[in-house]
Amino acid sequence: MDKLAVVGNGPLRGMVRISGAKNAALPILCSALLTKEPCTFTNVPQLNDARTIVRLLMQMGIAAERTESAKVEICAEGLSNPVAPYDLVKTMRASVLVLGPLLARWGVARVSLPGGCAIGTRPVDQHLKGLEALGAEVRLTAGYIEAKCPRLKGAHIVMDMVTVTGTENIMMAATLADGVTIIDNAAREPEVVDLANCLIAMGAQIKGAGTDRIEIVGVQDLKGVHYRVMPDRIEAGSFLCAAAATGGDVTLLGAPVHAMGAVLEKLREAGCSLSISGEQINITRKAGLKAVSARTAPHPAFPTDMQAQLMAMNCVAEGTSHITETIFENRMMHVPELQRMGADISIENNIAI
Repeated sequence: MDKLAVVGNGPLRGMVRISGAKNAALPILCSALLTKEPCTFTNVPQLNDARTIVRLLMQMGIAAERTESAKVEICAEGLSNPVAPYDLVKTMRASVLVLGPLLARWGVARVSLPGGCAIGTRPVDQHLKGLEALGAEVRLTAGYIEAKCPRLKGAHIVMDMVTVTGTENIMMAATLADGVTIIDNAAREPEVVDLANCLIAMGAQIKGAGTDRIEIVGVQDLKGVHYRVMPDRIEAGSFLCAAAATGGDVTLLGAPVHAMGAVLEKLREAGCSLSISGEQINITRKAGLKAVSARTAPHPAFPTDMQAQLMAMNCVAEGTSHITETIFENRMMHVPELQRMGADISIENNIAI
């Protein structure tokens, strides 16, 4: 798609069902590598990234296909090519999530380094540090991560920084390791919890997901699973910000309310009325929109993936807001585009005013 043409039409009104979470679906699809039994995943979003993971698994010789619009079936009973090539990994950094499962079940993996990222530096050093602590022999050669280990062994791993995919890679690898693995300074994101719940349904022994300490007791093997991916909190938050900005009346169906505390609080602070019942959220705004400040940080703080949406909403709000980005150094590339539309925004270091 070369462009989107958007014609303003006043407040947004109506109901929308929230799709499956991309950031939960990708590691969950990779988790199928950990078992020889068939796995069925539902509520998988129809996105290029999900299609890339399926293509990646297929080129490894694994049976993987989207059998319905939101259903993916995978059977990793056999494997002919434990390689994640550059031409696929370069299009999606999350492809590195096959590294831990490949190493744990097959004892060998060759995964391309992801390369650059437009919104900032995302090194994989914490992934490699954790796998080496589990006993893997890891080397970097010709732009690839090559890792091998006949059987991983549990270890105590302290992450130098909070990393979602690093936590997920190590957690998946540890499910089939001998002994106990403890991950300290683990990521607490809801998508990490969703992956842990999927692994537990497959027979893994995991405690502490959602806290900064995760404990995994390795098992001999995992079984197949039928698992539904959690709804996407970023998609839900985007609809809510759009409704707030236009003064609309929108109801979200199947929203991950439990994972959206920081975003919901900012919307209330902005003057929106929120009515929540189970997984249903209704948002309205009767009075003027108030500018709200935010600082991005790892969960449960305000998510970096909602920073741009909140800033766009603030462009039509009364007052001045300060938005501080602490996660990615280049995550304000939308500011010049908003300025072209007439937004009054200035940037000082990592703060947009």
